[in-house]
Amino acid sequence: MNIDIDHKKLKLKFTIHASNKILKIINKNKNKEKNLKFRIYIIGGGCNGFQYKFKMDQKINKNDIIMKKNFPIIIDSISLQYIQGGKIDYQETLEGSKFIISNPNAKTTCSCGTSFSI
Repeated sequence: MNIDIDHKKLKLKFTIHASNKILKIINKNKNKEKNLKFRIYIIGGGCNGFQYKFKMDQKINKNDIIMKKNFPIIIDSISLQYIQGGKIDYQETLEGSKFIISNPNAKTTCSCGTSFSI
């Protein structure tokens, strides 16, 4: 089951695993930090040029897009253009745990799933 975030500017899908993990992190930290939001952003670097990054954040910047469905999401307008239409999943394996984006805009991705090129 996917949770679709379809806002006039933000079109993303979250698997139930990703949604549950984000909610678990928010609930675990709600007494320590108020108004936590799930931030998705892109930075330069990695095997293929760009890297996906995720963090819990309270700060909202001028160019951020904020969306709330089952949980609050923040993404800056520059990062949004790179992952528009993507799907976010959360996986736990023997190698570790991580959020992974299936990105329809990526021309190439690395084998670990954390970097891509356009």
